[in-house]
Amino acid sequence: MSEKISSIIGRRWLKEEAMGSGGGGTRETTENITLLRNHKKESDGDLIKRTGNVYTAVAHIITAVVGSGVLSLSWSVAQLGWIAGPAAILFFAAVTLVQATLLANCYRSPDPEHGHIRNKSYMGAVKQNLGDKSHLVCSFLQLTNMYGCCVAYTITAAASIRGIWQSSCYRSQGNGAPCSYEITSCTLIFGVSQIILSQIPDFHNMAWLSVVAALMSFSYSFIGCGLGVAKVIGN
Repeated sequence: MSEKISSIIGRRWLKEEAMGSGGGGTRETTENITLLRNHKKESDGDLIKRTGNVYTAVAHIITAVVGSGVLSLSWSVAQLGWIAGPAAILFFAAVTLVQATLLANCYRSPDPEHGHIRNKSYMGAVKQNLGDKSHLVCSFLQLTNMYGCCVAYTITAAASIRGIWQSSCYRSQGNGAPCSYEITSCTLIFGVSQIILSQIPDFHNMAWLSVVAALMSFSYSFIGCGLGVAKVIGN
């Protein structure tokens, strides 16, 4: 049924392109939107129960946009200077806004508001709109990026664990104590904790997880602001 509807929509859109930008084109566009709006969404009958709301969506957005990278943001801006630094922040904010708008428009197909096909993942949206070849290329790039992020976070987490141990050792035994720890053991500890946490069913669907992640994002921001203010006062 959905394939038949898609075929009808495709033929009407081709007809609209052939008619050009005259009054007939407007009428055809109205018919397309009406057909899509009246058609039962393909995802309305699926088995996924959606329990998200505005608050969980905001928490997800904050978590995605604000991360641990803000801790080094002040240093990066200082290297660029007072002109290039804020300009770079505004530029990347604009890029993020454009990307978010594009993703929102690609969530449903073929119409961004009344499309009967719901793209449940980024790869699904790429395959639906750009085809199989682009899907393969984008899958390779996405998996490569995920691999790099996992490696980077694993190294960062292991270094942080070792730093906590060293700091605790220096406080208890003094600054001259031989407080040296192998980063390999710290990496194994982080890896084992990841394996254990990954066994929790529907871990990514927990609402409180997004709230905690959003609070951590705000904590990163406050830490960065506090360090910046302390540096200015110290100078």
